Amino acid sequence: MRIRTLLGFGALTAAAAALGTFATRRSVDSAWYNVSLRKPPFQPPREVFAPVWTALYAMMTTSVARIYEARPSRERTRALALWGAQLALNAGWSAIFFGARRPKLALTEIIVLVAAIAAYTHQAREVDRRAAQWMLPYLGWTMFATLLNEEIVRRN
Repeated sequence: MRIRTLLGFGALTAAAAALGTFATRRSVDSAWYNVSLRKPPFQPPREVFAPVWTALYAMMTTSVARIYEARPSRERTRALALWGAQLALNAGWSAIFFGARRPKLALTEIIVLVAAIAAYTHQAREVDRRAAQWMLPYLGWTMFATLLNEEIVRRN
């Protein structure tokens, strides 16, 4: 895999992560998040999120770099488009949940995000089996995040 490809997709991923972080930072220390929202007891401690997301973003980047460097095909083109869609949805969730403070709308968005990740993973498998495997932890974590989001909506 070429370093240029990794750096390019890494920059796109980092930009999405930065947008999400910007939206999150405003609310995560707020009374709205820490006092008003009733959260489930299985929510991980705050310190878990940064290292987990760092690893997941690295895996997402590795996955798409493998797809990008694969032989051009309709499947590859679809996979790249789906990867872009899931990345935009990823950044969008933080903006909706934390930025707009709209957990119910964020729940709808994250369900679409899970579907986009699954669709990308399925399409990536048609191009490069390993690329699809790199996405499985992210898919699992996002499904867990969906459960957290659902529980916050239910409890509030």
